[in-house]
Amino acid sequence: MVPRYSRPDMTAIWTPEARFRIWFEIEAHATEALAELGVVPKSAAKALWDWWATNPTIDVAAIDAIEAVTKHDVIAFLTWVAEQVGDEARFMHQGMTSSDVLDTCLSVQLARASDILLADLDALLAAIRTRAYEHKMTPTIGRSHGIHAEPVTFGLKMAEAYAEFARCKARLEAARADIATCAISGAVGTFANIDPAVEAHVAAKLGLAVEPVSTQVIPRDRHAMYFATLGVIASSIERLAVEVRHLQRTEVLEAEEYFSPGQKGSSAMPHKRNPVLTENLTGLARMVRSAVVPALENVALWHERDISHSSVERYIAPDATITLDFALARLTGVIEKLLVYPARMQKNLDKMGGLVHSQRVLLALTQAGVSREDAYRLVQRNAMKVWESDGELSLLELLKADADVTAALSVAEIEDKFDLGYHLKHVDTIFTRVFGA
Repeated sequence: MVPRYSRPDMTAIWTPEARFRIWFEIEAHATEALAELGVVPKSAAKALWDWWATNPTIDVAAIDAIEAVTKHDVIAFLTWVAEQVGDEARFMHQGMTSSDVLDTCLSVQLARASDILLADLDALLAAIRTRAYEHKMTPTIGRSHGIHAEPVTFGLKMAEAYAEFARCKARLEAARADIATCAISGAVGTFANIDPAVEAHVAAKLGLAVEPVSTQVIPRDRHAMYFATLGVIASSIERLAVEVRHLQRTEVLEAEEYFSPGQKGSSAMPHKRNPVLTENLTGLARMVRSAVVPALENVALWHERDISHSSVERYIAPDATITLDFALARLTGVIEKLLVYPARMQKNLDKMGGLVHSQRVLLALTQAGVSREDAYRLVQRNAMKVWESDGELSLLELLKADADVTAALSVAEIEDKFDLGYHLKHVDTIFTRVFGA
């Protein structure tokens, strides 16, 4: 976790104190359930909750000091709690194993992290929607392979991003449901020393589902899917960030990141306005995706459990969620403040002498009885002249002067094929598909 790329609400989930608080809740709820079953005295659960109500501070340093001797974090925690609570604490952890605490805690943390990320996605979707409707009919050039293709609108670019992040939200909702499971099944997951009712009680108290079969650890395919989902969201962030970066290039300059008063773009060149935020987002996306392969490799544990996954998750769980939270918030700010230049978009549309209308002429010629091969040849030979003139020539004028073309199409018919509005006639249909009626 790098403070520069962290936000406090998400970071708070991963602090040692937050982790120990969740551990206590798991242990206390389990003791409570055991008391109801008559396995431990009800006074044990009461002692835990009474101490908790009056002593909210977790002494992380003291627990760490115990762990330095025990070399076991859960035992260190239980020892410290016992020192605070007294004799009744001996009934904690009855029939449980460390993974019951660790894995259930991780489920709680990832579920809480997901809730923040889902709120982040809602904010981003709202920002994209606003810009999409603002520029719904703002014409701009669509590009394939980085080369001018045919007209689109800037609103359609935003609508495309909206649809993608809506899919991201749906995936994260599914991943949250998949990861939010509770395992209180004891050594090797057989419930030999603890009743399944305890697991059900703890799960209900913590807002989790019961893990159907936990083999001492929660199966790591759940975690693999979760981190893969975060990786996909990161890639969607990068895709939109790269679009902004390309649009901000000097030769394009159809949109750019907001440049605040007093901001400096370069230590050497006072004129520079660089897309630093979206470049940063590309880097952050790489870091989130770096968690995916280790999460996939964590699936294959030995027999009922080993701890090869443990060190990995201590890195990737906080780092991936904290980084993605920051990236989503940063992208939202970029979109909200994005400077959009419709006049420059129109200038770029007009840059290549009408080449963007070539397909309509091609199709018109075929409708007029010209073979597709001949129609393509006729349009291309004129289009290449325009291309090689860097847009100084006009495709429309060249076509009107081409006897082979005018033999099939009248001048009025040719001119009709250069109507920009033709390309935008289904924008409303697409918007309805994306945003609803």
